Amino acid sequence: MTTQWLLTEVATITERNIQLLKGKFSNYSQAQLSWKPNEGTWSLNEVFAHLNSYATYYHSAFLERIEKTRFRSPRENFASSPLGRSAWQSMKLGKQNNVKRKFNAPKAYNPTVNPSMVKEQEVQDFLKAQHELLTVLEKSIAVSLRKVKVPISISKIIRLRLGDALLFVAYHNERHMQQAINLTKHPKFPKK
Repeated sequence: MTTQWLLTEVATITERNIQLLKGKFSNYSQAQLSWKPNEGTWSLNEVFAHLNSYATYYHSAFLERIEKTRFRSPRENFASSPLGRSAWQSMKLGKQNNVKRKFNAPKAYNPTVNPSMVKEQEVQDFLKAQHELLTVLEKSIAVSLRKVKVPISISKIIRLRLGDALLFVAYHNERHMQQAINLTKHPKFPKK
């Protein structure tokens, strides 16, 4: 794949998320944001708290690696590592915007296990995080997406190429935005 395709893919998903956050999710009441159809399902606030916790980790990891790298020669093409490809492909939605493979969130990133993650301003915080991700993308243009490595959130030892990590985060965001959309389509979702 080309580096340009990768950066455009991440930017497109992020811009779409921003539009959804502004146009749909920022208008919901606290009752709507806190509602869930059953105890095993996350509320909108919990979905966004989960995404915010990932953004907090990955955005700072991205910026730190971009700032400190000596690999300042961007390449026209990007090649995923086998681990990186597996990571982002596992997050990617299917053709019908369906989840192909379900995962349990790690405890540190799971709002049902860690309820203190959920704050009052989850939608606004995630909107801010999506703008931050666009800033990360701008900065990543000046480095090698293949040579810069980012430690993953569940293990500092395992590292992904920056390009793979960017795709992973974008597809993870997209996956949970779809989860949030699906929740609002539930027949018992509160009207106000």
